[in-house]
Amino acid sequence: MLLVDYRGYGLSEGAPSLPAIYQDLDAAFKWLDQAPEVQGKPLIVLGQSLGGALAIHYLVQHPERQAQLKAIVLDGVPASYRDVGRYALSTSWLTWPLQVPLSWLVPDTDSAIHSMPRLTGVPKLIYHSIDDPIVPLSNGIRVYQAAPPPRVLQLTRGGHVQTFADPTWRRVMLRYLDDPQHFDGLRRLGEIPNYPTPPNSAVEPPESPQ
Repeated sequence: MLLVDYRGYGLSEGAPSLPAIYQDLDAAFKWLDQAPEVQGKPLIVLGQSLGGALAIHYLVQHPERQAQLKAIVLDGVPASYRDVGRYALSTSWLTWPLQVPLSWLVPDTDSAIHSMPRLTGVPKLIYHSIDDPIVPLSNGIRVYQAAPPPRVLQLTRGGHVQTFADPTWRRVMLRYLDDPQHFDGLRRLGEIPNYPTPPNSAVEPPESPQ
């Protein structure tokens, strides 16, 4: 397992910026190319939140990397940077009047919603919490709808990118990775503990897309 903190995050130096962050992803893949302990083993990309959106765009720009993957797992990924910025501004009465004009200052070209249709051939498991107070569920649905098959949208409960704090979803991911081409997800959310909805979340849980 290789965990990547791109520049400006975790213990990595520098400041996060585009397109420099994609150089960090490229360096990670090049390390995997050379690491003897991973040769001949299946390669899975797991991207959470902004990291997932960056991974989608990177893979579309590097189809040779797509071809190396067994699967990609996404969790709480924003469909559009601009729309998430607008949503964040709308949650406070101080910034509510500015949500539209300020959101247009957010670059959106690299957003997942634009790149995902070109991520072909790679099986995708898309986690998104119906309670997410930061990246609303509508983002996960849009990412799923834009994704070429094979694809699975797995609705979860809990806060933003808290999916793998629950052992249920860790087990679901392992089951998915056994057969990414044919796994169709866990649809009965009634089996999952009923987490309290975060106070900032105004999203009503829809039915699972078919």
